[in-house]
Amino acid sequence: MTASASSLLRVLLLGSGGREAALAWCLHRSPLLGKLHVLPGNPGMSPWAEAVPGLAMGDQEALVSWCERKPIDLVVVGPEQPLVEGLADRLQEAGIAVYGPTAAAARLEGSKAWAKDFMGRHGIPTARHRCFRDPGEAIAWSDSCGFPVVLKADGLAAGKGVVLPADREECHTVIRGMLSGEAFGDAGRSLVIEERLEGPEVSLFALCDGQEAICLPPAQDHKRISEGDRGPNTGGMGAFAPTPRATADILQRVREEILLPTLRGMREEGHPFRGTLFLGLMLTAEGPKVIEYNCRFGDPETQAVLPLLQEDLLEILHAIATGGAVGETRTAACSGSALAVVLASRGYPAGSSKGDVIHGLEGELPARVFHAGTALERGQLVTAGGRVLALSAQAPSLAEARQQAYAAVARIRFEGMQFRRDIAAGASEEDS
Repeated sequence: MTASASSLLRVLLLGSGGREAALAWCLHRSPLLGKLHVLPGNPGMSPWAEAVPGLAMGDQEALVSWCERKPIDLVVVGPEQPLVEGLADRLQEAGIAVYGPTAAAARLEGSKAWAKDFMGRHGIPTARHRCFRDPGEAIAWSDSCGFPVVLKADGLAAGKGVVLPADREECHTVIRGMLSGEAFGDAGRSLVIEERLEGPEVSLFALCDGQEAICLPPAQDHKRISEGDRGPNTGGMGAFAPTPRATADILQRVREEILLPTLRGMREEGHPFRGTLFLGLMLTAEGPKVIEYNCRFGDPETQAVLPLLQEDLLEILHAIATGGAVGETRTAACSGSALAVVLASRGYPAGSSKGDVIHGLEGELPARVFHAGTALERGQLVTAGGRVLALSAQAPSLAEARQQAYAAVARIRFEGMQFRRDIAAGASEEDS
């Protein structure tokens, strides 16, 4: 599609992480783009987007006013917090097109208890569960339920509010820590305890117009900090796509039993979902079941999925944001395989080391570099968060993508750098 200079789109992307870096790279490639602004952004986005100075993402009124003055044709919201707080609603009230669900629709992520009740109302397959606010009741039920459990903070916890206790003692400790507010603050004062499902875990992004959706390639995330899926959960240490575990038959079941019923249920309840619906799935012996919903692109899966896309992402997001339809639910045109390896700072996920100088980004690397937790200090690029960089490689096969990504990893260093060496190890061996 071609566009005249007068019809090119002025876009504001909100966020500063690796997910937003991948979105900025993808949106920048569109022939429909006139100017891409990012708030707050990070140093790695500068080739594709211009940072907005002197504006806070959480100041909705100032943000709306700035969008009106530019004017901005489309706002793309990266993180979940602004969506749960109603930013999409406020932008829509001002007549500004926004890609992201309303606060009512974002409850699918904002409250795990609400999402579980929603799944129950609409017959969407998920784990058996109960919700608690009282630690005594929660401990008693966890002891009596007869299956290994997962503990989930009800509210937003930056992707870290899920604990798989190893034994009864740890389970009791975590329950008390969550419900007291000690572990995850207010996000954990309501707790979901659910059956621990068994099977491969798969992530699926669906770009939704409220009724139908365009599905991106299924991805597989690696949450634990250490090889062999050991250690504490993180926001994600790497991902690859497409995962061979999600066969065509499984994806068809996901569409018919989960995706479309979710969109239909949201419409019936008066909250049409327009935006990215992230389905965290477990492929159990009984079929795919929902582990969690998110109301936005996930990190680091986005860094592995978007490089595969052969369609104009900006065209799709703008159409949805302005009330258009995507047509019948389908899979997006994509090509090849991709793998992203996250480089994390020392201390992550319990904390993070900031100010460590990052070396090795000079020259051409065999993988794309998506910045996440970085900053510029006295002209040097330094660490500024837990997850620092994601190195994303795309190739005809997963094995080739894996080789390229880890070749890029070998070029980069900073004090205390952590990364997993087994991202897609088994899958890429099957692929080769």
